[in-house]
Amino acid sequence: MRSRSGCNHPSSTPPWRSLLPHLLALLLLHPGSAQIRVVAPGFPITAIVGQDVVLRCHLSPCKDARSLDIRWIQDRSSGLVHHYQDGLDLEQMEEYKGRTELLRNGLSDGNLDLRVTAVTSSDSGSYTCAVQDGADYAEAVVNLEVSDPISQIIHSWTVALAVVVTILLGSFIIIVFLHRKRAAQSRELKTKDAELGRKDEELVIKGAELERKDAELERKDAELKTKEAELGRKNAELERKDEELGIKDAVLERKDAELRRKDAELGIKDAELERKDAELGIKDAELRIKDAELVRKDAELDRKDAELRRKDAELKRRDKELVVETKQSGESSPNQWNVGFPMG
Repeated sequence: MRSRSGCNHPSSTPPWRSLLPHLLALLLLHPGSAQIRVVAPGFPITAIVGQDVVLRCHLSPCKDARSLDIRWIQDRSSGLVHHYQDGLDLEQMEEYKGRTELLRNGLSDGNLDLRVTAVTSSDSGSYTCAVQDGADYAEAVVNLEVSDPISQIIHSWTVALAVVVTILLGSFIIIVFLHRKRAAQSRELKTKDAELGRKDEELVIKGAELERKDAELERKDAELKTKEAELGRKNAELERKDEELGIKDAVLERKDAELRRKDAELGIKDAELERKDAELGIKDAELRIKDAELVRKDAELDRKDAELRRKDAELKRRDKELVVETKQSGESSPNQWNVGFPMG
């Protein structure tokens, strides 16, 4: 696994060589500028499956990064591999939980190194180291190549075996194909010979059938001529009938006009009848009112008649009482009645 020197990274190079990149950065920056830049190795970092690897990058110019927002991002999925902010490790992708560590000992010197433990083949790829310092933002890309020697050996043997099996299988398929093709060609020739013999017989049969059909066609031609003459006669008959229908259509149109006129007259009569019906309805209503009045008067007469019968009964009752009283009085004093009323 290869590594590189950044801000205060341990290195075997002389001190003046480690300071040279920073001096160049200071010369390139404008005086008084506070812009930051992230520097990453110019070569891929290599590792073997199962090893721990450190993804290195640093700030240029070097400055304390402990208060900055630092993000390591997997370019393939755009997911957060590690997120550091104000001294805290924040959210990250599920597959990297417990496998990453931001090396905080170098933060004060501007180093942004990330350790990834137990790397796998799926960890290979590009990673972006992004830094946010207020309004300033900078990023750099680090490439990681993870190799698996055992898988490579197995893959090589698998490829070689697959090639040999493919060649053997292809040869077997070609031999079987050629054998089947030759047998098929032989069967096809026999079949074609039999087919030719059968077709010759069919041609003889078809020749006789054609002769029979020619005679049938001649007979049908004669029938067609007869039918054409019949059609000519029928067409003349149809033309005569068309003329008769034209005459009948004119008569029907005249009758239709007469019917429309009569319909108009009937409409007028219907309106007159409706008016008379309305008048009869009014008169019927008046008669019903008069009938009700007569019924009321009949009831009144019945009531008065009942009253008269009651009074008549009362008078008869009184007459009887007077007769009784008269008889009683006559028996007690007959002379008195004889004086007033002479006996008849």
